[in-house]
Amino acid sequence: MPIIHLIDRSLFRFISVITQLLLLSAVAAGFYQVLARFVLETPADWSEAWTRAALIWTVMLGVALAFRQGAMLSVEMLHSMLAPRNKRWLEHLILCICVSFLGFMAWAGGQMTWRVRFQTMPSLDMSISWIYISIPIGMVLAMLAVIAHWAEGPRRAVVDDTVI
Repeated sequence: MPIIHLIDRSLFRFISVITQLLLLSAVAAGFYQVLARFVLETPADWSEAWTRAALIWTVMLGVALAFRQGAMLSVEMLHSMLAPRNKRWLEHLILCICVSFLGFMAWAGGQMTWRVRFQTMPSLDMSISWIYISIPIGMVLAMLAVIAHWAEGPRRAVVDDTVI
């Protein structure tokens, strides 16, 4: 089991680094676009397309990171009302629903990627399928994240009692 835990931590740490680098590159390209358009008065045609592509990849990989932390799996009100044994059954149900939905999204994203494989992005001179493939990759990683989060076992619900 320790080797699986090590692979899990390494994989999601790697995804986190890639996501951060993509977000940084999107910010840099956006900044360059503003600088080139308004200061140099010669707008770059590649920076807007790269910013959009990097943000799409950031979101798709970020979904996997959020699922790994359990940030998108909360049904706290129902969870707190159930007995401990029933709480685990609720977690099983949530796992099945999430994995089913993410599997469907991966399949649909794969179909979309296949359909656009011959379209190119003129400003980046690359196939648009490199952007569309972020959907199935992100969803498969999110499925792994949901399963890894579930495999850790039951955990106490964190309830924020802050009144605004």
